[in-house]
Amino acid sequence: MIRVAVVDDEQLVRSGLRMILGTAPDIEVVADCGGGEALDTVGRAAPDVVLLDIRMPDTDGLTVLRALRTAADPPAVAMLTTFAVDEYLAAALRAGAAGFLLKDTDPEQLVRAVRTLAEGGSVLDPGVTRAVIGGYLAAEAETTAAEAVRALTPREREVLALLGEGLANPQIAERMGLAPSTVKDHVRAVLGKLGGLNRVQAAILADRAGLVAVRRPGGEQ
Repeated sequence: MIRVAVVDDEQLVRSGLRMILGTAPDIEVVADCGGGEALDTVGRAAPDVVLLDIRMPDTDGLTVLRALRTAADPPAVAMLTTFAVDEYLAAALRAGAAGFLLKDTDPEQLVRAVRTLAEGGSVLDPGVTRAVIGGYLAAEAETTAAEAVRALTPREREVLALLGEGLANPQIAERMGLAPSTVKDHVRAVLGKLGGLNRVQAAILADRAGLVAVRRPGGEQ
């Protein structure tokens, strides 16, 4: 069972997400709260995945994210936003967010996203992908994505392309016909060669380097 906590300042949003996720037989929402209670609530609930509002009036999502990432066994955290363009997106990426979702994400997409996060994958809603990529590159990129990718072996570039699709290690292993332990080693090597990026940052770099097929809203390519 995938354990999920929802942190948002609006009770209506929390209730809606709880209702949507409650329809999945393998997902349990173990806690929901506002930003002020987030650290205590999440600490007690020990979820696998946290859906975290990026903007809250009492304690903002970036503060909560940074604190959660210091835990010995931190949950995967996906940031929730109302806007496709948000100046906090790049900062959340640098702080270790595993994904970005719009609050009006389709229910089926939301359930799939939680499963992907629980498996160690990353999620980027099509509505925020460009904003995340643009903000990250504007703030961080000193070398081009193409230059960074040239340091990888062909097999590592294939792994990076699959990271760019948001796949978790078991999914990459299945796609490539490799053992999960081998994929884990490849992923570690790729992230290390790219300067210690996290999976979402690597996914963005893969997209920028042209390794990922263009995705349109609704999942079409």
